[in-house]
Amino acid sequence: MPFKVIVKKEKKVFEKLPLHIRKALLILIDELIEEGPIQAEWYNFSELGKDKYHCHLARSWVACWENKKDSLLIEVYYAGSRESAPY
Repeated sequence: MPFKVIVKKEKKVFEKLPLHIRKALLILIDELIEEGPIQAEWYNFSELGKDKYHCHLARSWVACWENKKDSLLIEVYYAGSRESAPY
């Protein structure tokens, strides 16, 4: 069963990202929908704590998401520069 992915503050997030990072984020979202929150093949994927994960979209750009245990809902709560990442 596919996961449901929501992006917090979607419009603001996409407006601030360069085009190539937007494309990478959309690919990540597609993979989150199909495969779930564990995205080990993405660069620098790691758990950030209980139910939270992150990966790099490019060298200086990251995405962070949360998936409560046994839930089919994934929330991407940050996509942006790694310098401003909330971890």
